Amino acid sequence: MTSRRAKAGTRASPRLASLGLRLALLLAVLASACTGATRPGAAPSGRETKDMPREGRIPVANASLYYREVGEGPPMVVLHGGPDFDHRYLLPDLDRLSDSYRLIYYDQRGRGLSGDGVQPEDVTMASEVEDLEQVRAYFRLESVAILGHSFGTVLALEYAIRHPDRVSRLILMNPAPASRDDFLLFRRERRRRWPADVEELKVLGSAVAYRDADPDAVAAYYRVHFRSAIRRPEHLERVVESLRASFTRVGILRARRIEDRLVDETWSVDGYDLLPALAALRSPALVIQGDGDIIPGECASHIAQAILNARLVTLAGCGHFSYLECPGPVHEAIDELFRAAGR
Repeated sequence: MTSRRAKAGTRASPRLASLGLRLALLLAVLASACTGATRPGAAPSGRETKDMPREGRIPVANASLYYREVGEGPPMVVLHGGPDFDHRYLLPDLDRLSDSYRLIYYDQRGRGLSGDGVQPEDVTMASEVEDLEQVRAYFRLESVAILGHSFGTVLALEYAIRHPDRVSRLILMNPAPASRDDFLLFRRERRRRWPADVEELKVLGSAVAYRDADPDAVAAYYRVHFRSAIRRPEHLERVVESLRASFTRVGILRARRIEDRLVDETWSVDGYDLLPALAALRSPALVIQGDGDIIPGECASHIAQAILNARLVTLAGCGHFSYLECPGPVHEAIDELFRAAGR
């Protein structure tokens, strides 16, 4: 009725106009609340629940990075591993930390939800470090705790070496090798301890379906790749299912090329070694490893020994996905890091 009167040019009464204005304001507030968006750098408002994720995109040079933010408390940027994965394999298990911390996940350039328009040739370790710096700046954080898992620890260390004043704390979870020598150690130990897995991976990797990036074939490959790294079968299936859910043929092929480029810049380089530079870091650090990880314990020990203010925690009965396999001890170790250094 009101719309017909408006179309006919009938002037609404002041009372109706006031009611309409109030209704419009109410709808605007409700729409804003439903988006879950917050101003970059601001903590969630009191009306938002701390376990409600906030999503968005961060513009960077020639790309747009997807981010997901959840929780309240000290901010922590999360770096996923792979480097051909995205952040989704960490969910929902790593979100347990959101009861104490503000977690900021993002998909690294060219992977997952940050893939559109990215050419693999544009991704380098330098661009990875610069993207992380842009994430920090976007959220207006003078310094921030960084949590890296697996290959994400390599990016965390590369960033900390270049921007030591921007890192308040380092959490290196199931760290990948920080030097070429340790990478070669990892390969030797894997062949020695799990020769059947190595041979089966060669067969799976040479299959046409795997080379063509069929998501089911790639998931089958990672089921073998990680079965020696995870103690409980149900945890293995959970990891594989979370990876499979985000697989697409285009995404797999692009992420593989990016992985090759990053490996060519790091572990494939004679003399690649981050350990000497770590001695200059002064940020408190926590290195978490599982006693059942496929990456030799020496790799984590070398990192912890190289960082002045580092603590090494080895979790019993835990493999390469400690946030999933041993969530309680992981949370406790991170809490202790923040208590010791002051929140």
